[in-house]
Amino acid sequence: MGVAPWGVVRNREALTNPKGSFPARYRWRGDPEDGVQFPLDYNYSAFFLVDDGTHRRFGGENRFRLRFESYIAQQKTGVGGTGIDIPVLLLLIDGDEKMLKRIEDATQAQLPCLLVAGSGGAADCLAEILEDTLAPGSGGGRRGEARDRIRRFFPKGDPEVLQAQVERIMTRKELLTVYSSEDGPEEFETIVLRALVKACGSSEASAYLDELRLAVVWNRVDIAQSELFRGDIQWRSVHLEASLMDALLNDRHEFVRLLISHGLSLGHFLTPTRLAQLYSAAPPNSLIRSLLDHVSHGSGPKSPALKPSAEPRPPDVEQLLLMLLGEMCAPRYHTWVAGDPHHDLGCRERRHLGGESTCLLSVRAASEHMLDAVLGQTPWSDLFLWALLLNRAQMALYFWEIGSNAVASALGACLLLRVLARLESEAEEAARRKDLAAKFEGLGVDLFGECYRNSEDRAARLLLRRCPFWGDATCFQLAMQADARAFFAQDGVQSLLTQKWWGEMDSTTPIWALVLAFFCPPLIYTDLITFRRPEEEPTQKDLAFDMDGGLNGEGPARPADPTEKISLGVMSQSSRGRCSPRLSRWPQFWGAPVTAFMGNVFSYLLFLLLFARVLLIDFQPTPPGALELLLYFWAFTLLCEEFRQGLGGDWGSLATGGRGPGSSQAPLRHRLHLYLTDTWNQCDLVALACFLLGVGCRLIPGLYELGRTVFCLDFMVFTLRLLHIFTVNKQLGPKIVIVNKMMKDVFFFLFFLGVWLVAYGVATEGLLRPQDQDLPKILRRVFYRPYLQIFGQIPQEDMDVALMEHVNCSSELGFWARPSGPQAGSCVSLYANWLVVLLLVIFLLVANIVLVNLLIAMFSYTFGKVQGNSDLYWKAQRYSLIREFHSRPVLAPPLIIISHVCLLIRGLRNRRARSPSSPGNQHFRVHLPKETERELLTWESVRKENFLLARARDKRESDSERLKRTSQKVDTALKQLRQIREYEQRLKGLEQEVQHCSRVLGWVAEALSRSALLPPGGPPPPTHPGPKD
Repeated sequence: MGVAPWGVVRNREALTNPKGSFPARYRWRGDPEDGVQFPLDYNYSAFFLVDDGTHRRFGGENRFRLRFESYIAQQKTGVGGTGIDIPVLLLLIDGDEKMLKRIEDATQAQLPCLLVAGSGGAADCLAEILEDTLAPGSGGGRRGEARDRIRRFFPKGDPEVLQAQVERIMTRKELLTVYSSEDGPEEFETIVLRALVKACGSSEASAYLDELRLAVVWNRVDIAQSELFRGDIQWRSVHLEASLMDALLNDRHEFVRLLISHGLSLGHFLTPTRLAQLYSAAPPNSLIRSLLDHVSHGSGPKSPALKPSAEPRPPDVEQLLLMLLGEMCAPRYHTWVAGDPHHDLGCRERRHLGGESTCLLSVRAASEHMLDAVLGQTPWSDLFLWALLLNRAQMALYFWEIGSNAVASALGACLLLRVLARLESEAEEAARRKDLAAKFEGLGVDLFGECYRNSEDRAARLLLRRCPFWGDATCFQLAMQADARAFFAQDGVQSLLTQKWWGEMDSTTPIWALVLAFFCPPLIYTDLITFRRPEEEPTQKDLAFDMDGGLNGEGPARPADPTEKISLGVMSQSSRGRCSPRLSRWPQFWGAPVTAFMGNVFSYLLFLLLFARVLLIDFQPTPPGALELLLYFWAFTLLCEEFRQGLGGDWGSLATGGRGPGSSQAPLRHRLHLYLTDTWNQCDLVALACFLLGVGCRLIPGLYELGRTVFCLDFMVFTLRLLHIFTVNKQLGPKIVIVNKMMKDVFFFLFFLGVWLVAYGVATEGLLRPQDQDLPKILRRVFYRPYLQIFGQIPQEDMDVALMEHVNCSSELGFWARPSGPQAGSCVSLYANWLVVLLLVIFLLVANIVLVNLLIAMFSYTFGKVQGNSDLYWKAQRYSLIREFHSRPVLAPPLIIISHVCLLIRGLRNRRARSPSSPGNQHFRVHLPKETERELLTWESVRKENFLLARARDKRESDSERLKRTSQKVDTALKQLRQIREYEQRLKGLEQEVQHCSRVLGWVAEALSRSALLPPGGPPPPTHPGPKD
């Protein structure tokens, strides 16, 4: 945008139009040059034409230009003037002597100037004079050198006037900055920002706020570090808040690190208004924006004042998290009314009533989240969730590094990102979310490995600890929901699972010894079974919880209910301490999940044997016998156990609201959903539903055969259920995973095979028997015969007329294949029988060679792909199996009905006494005292810092970082070489001047010696001093 005086513009009449015209049409060339009027430069997109009433005189626009620039410098960007001051900088390229007046006016108005050295004219003149003034030396000679330079650059100007202007300019030399072409185009932004910073000339931080925000906009953290955070500016937290907001909105994670490291307090920075502004940064067409709009519109009468275009408020985010994670993640925001001393109580009441809430986690009651507040978790967690929802990868990683609950937060982030990736419609955005989820999963794995290597006991406690930030879920539950199989594959996790699997027994106990003790219980008190010593159980001893003593499916009792635990046959830690170790072996043996698993395996095998015996021998139309009634009762106990798992606390652990340990608080639909997500539970329900259907048909007269058919099919389902037992085996478990993956390939193969089989079967049947109308036989020949032909059963006598037996199926002799009577439908047509044989050859070629080899190739690919990861799948399934039997009653069906009756009686008694029950979801979780939990999280934070330092050290030692450092050193060396070359040129110039001065002095001496001014016999010329001895 140019500024030009109206009186010197050529063809200015073309720019005037009383009626108005946009754009104006202007002819800028074609007229001869007269040296008085000049055309407008076509390189500008707009012009300010200043009319000061003069004609053919320059300089009339300078005053307007200066005032206009000063006015722009006082304005702010953004809506309503809420942004930064617009930076104004005078860029001087070349220029005549009139530009010196412009520069003088700019410096008097405190506007920074950037001189482009090497462009010639006024720019080079001021750059050289500025360089001389900055160099050490006396000012007397400098004044004369400046006068010479002015004469050299401006031979037509008045030297005295120009020198006076230059001297006034140099009094504000802090406003001048030199840019040389040798700096390179990449350094231009650095020099521009350095010029703006130099123009401030103050040690107060408030004078540099706009420059800092400008550095944030340009994403030049290196400039901010070198120019604004050198230690000479006293920054306060309030000064950095606006820049931090800009950095968060523009995804400048390096600036966020820089600002927070220089003392910015997030506790004072993060307010509900700012958090709402951060969420409003979501793109209009993004997934998060659509989800927030959906949640806000679906809130109904709770938020009548919310408009569709309103910014998302904290309750919108709360509802969004509940929608994405169910009850896994506790709502983050609570209703708060200023001046209400009971606001937190009202929050909790509204929480139970399903009410809405609107305030930040930072204003929660101290008693509810005291631990998080002590560790500084509150603001980090809000920003961490914001970065995850908006898919700010580097920002989320930084907030994870700073916050606490590192392992649980990494797994929770992995869960949230994978849920969002499944909902994402854009492939690239979904891929970025999946990549970030994989990074967080890797961070959780590596960090827990670091913790496990430092302390196995504390690492185990870290896995079992409930995390209030994630809805009281444990690391196990978060990893299971996030499908973080790599987390389960770690040695630390598997070690804890093995310890839980064996209970109080030593994990090195042979299986044959366990079987003998199971069938001969007195052997428990011998040395055949090895139990862990008390010093080998630091986790249980420190936590004061019996994590493995959950007999009858009720789980570990609360510390306040030791009598209830003893009444059900499980001794507490204190009771065990008072009894003999030998006597305590009985509950320790039968309370171990491996014992419960073994009992259920033997029980299930007996059930299958009884089922087979009843189905093959005792299943008669007569009334049911004793064995058949026993089978029915056995299946009824299995059904009761499935109801306990689906409706009880074992599967409700992930669906709790996080406000209490009881699974009864979880909605029924959440518990049923979590129960039905397991494939083996679906198999159990199908088997039991078929069993009930078979029993119903068995007891209804006339449906006996149907009931027998249903029972036969149901026996197959119950038998396939045995595969679930083999998942605990280290060799068979991974193979079951591979078979499961291959079954998916079979379904795709059957699709291709079905298309080809139907095409061939219909074509051949239409060619062979065009007059047959027996539909059952037609379908059998269309589908069943081609399927058998794939496996080599090819009845040629039914396909090739030449091989058929000549049976007269017509009324006329000799026309057996061309009948015309009632038997015509069963006869074969002779027409185009050669095409049937050809189709058979093509069908076998495609089916047996192409499709079967395709299936083999698919199997090979799946096996090679899954074989390396099958161990990961198996270890994750192992956790599900151990968790199931950890909370399962010890008594196996059909005796399990005793445990169910005990549970029912206890539940009724607690309900009558209005006391909370001890739920099954207490398995695999602990409630630590506040002090113990604080120590555990502090230890985790220390391990995380060591882990991050090790990662940073490895990164510095990587080849890429070494190349980067080498490149930086080379650039620095090149800059130094350029400076050395400049010094060499200066030295050469000085040498030439000295040589010239010596020649001049020699000429003067020679001239004086020849002149008559000196008398003869005068003093001799001085000799050159020789080297001193």
